[in-house]
Amino acid sequence: MHWIPCEKTKDTVDKNRVFPSPVYKTSERKGTLSTTGHSTNFVSTLLLPMAQHHDAKFWTKRGVACLTQLDD
Repeated sequence: MHWIPCEKTKDTVDKNRVFPSPVYKTSERKGTLSTTGHSTNFVSTLLLPMAQHHDAKFWTKRGVACLTQLDD
């Protein structure tokens, strides 16, 4: 992945048309709770663009998440 930072005020992405997908290290999607309150398996949240006919509930019900590695 190539990340390009931008100022929040200059971001042109429509926040109503993105799905905040969690990014996990492994497909188990669980880990021990760290002192920050997040799972040790959680990496970040990735905003994924959605089609006009979908909403965030559509993807949440399907358990959509991104992974940093595949299972063997």
